[in-house]
Amino acid sequence: MSLAIYWFIPAHGDGRDVAKSAAGETLTRPPRRDPNVAYLAQVARAADGLGFTGALVPFGMFCEDPWLVSAALAAQTARLRFMLALRTGLISPPLVAQMAATLQRISGGRLLFNVVTGGDHDEQRRYGDALPHDERYARTAELLEVLDRAWAGDEFDFRGEHYQVDRGRVVRPYPLRTPVFVGGSSPAAQAVAARYADVYLVWGESPAGLAELIGAARRLAEEHGRALAFGTRYHVIARDTAAEAWQVARELLDGMEPSRIREAQARFRRSESVGQRRMSALTEGAAGLETYPNIWAGYGLVRPGAGAALVGSHDEVADRIAELHGMGIDHLILSGQPHLEEVYRFGEGVLPRLRTRGLLAELEPAR
Repeated sequence: MSLAIYWFIPAHGDGRDVAKSAAGETLTRPPRRDPNVAYLAQVARAADGLGFTGALVPFGMFCEDPWLVSAALAAQTARLRFMLALRTGLISPPLVAQMAATLQRISGGRLLFNVVTGGDHDEQRRYGDALPHDERYARTAELLEVLDRAWAGDEFDFRGEHYQVDRGRVVRPYPLRTPVFVGGSSPAAQAVAARYADVYLVWGESPAGLAELIGAARRLAEEHGRALAFGTRYHVIARDTAAEAWQVARELLDGMEPSRIREAQARFRRSESVGQRRMSALTEGAAGLETYPNIWAGYGLVRPGAGAALVGSHDEVADRIAELHGMGIDHLILSGQPHLEEVYRFGEGVLPRLRTRGLLAELEPAR
């Protein structure tokens, strides 16, 4: 299978630093960029023109709504697919199915779902969701079951622990099923992915760590008579030379306040999320935070979520991506600081090398 590469839409804002200082903004570096539609459209159009398969549109308390962002950016692009982060439990499944059908029609069939069950207990409570970790995954399984039935276009009933649907139906279903990426590193996440996902998605770490997670999910899927594809997510710092790339990493590290690092790491170690705890573990004991050649755990010192970055020359980053693809990664989501400049650096420096090697998926025709 060819490799599909996705960029990231910075719907929480953008900037040159990994995190704000404790005192707020300073004048030592350019200020952060607001996530207005004009700026997000610049990022999306750049990714579209450079040949990325798609872009992840995140969900979270500090993000703009991914449904509205995806719809707005679909009108600004021709080929780019939008991997919408779907936080389960906050919208009823039949409504999700109806909204997906509409967005598919608006975008010309360019919607993907990144199903996010949620790992931060405090954020879940802010959205009114008090379910424990494993019960949230059980609810996610029910949602995905309802979506499959609803997308078929026939009237159906559903009786689950979390959802009950009487005579559910999407009156105008989209003819093609929306591809589903299910993320998470816990056994509960792997069990849901094995039954319902098209792609099992985990945060990037060393190849050995990824192989462990992929192997467990693959075995579970085989028990259900299914085959999964696999994806991962990294930040990226690619430059003409390795020295330039590592200098950028050092500058990012210099911008992280020690107090912020201590506070963040204490919070991450308490997290319900297995993936978040794995990201925190990457920062412990690695010389210079390089956990594997060209894999740097610096982002995970202060930022929740994906904490590792691919760092090196364009050739080195291409080599590492080829290695990941060789071990079974077919979907790769990337991001950089700031996203507009970095999409061009990667798109003009690394993508041509991957194309020359014949690794990339063919682009879909423009609408």
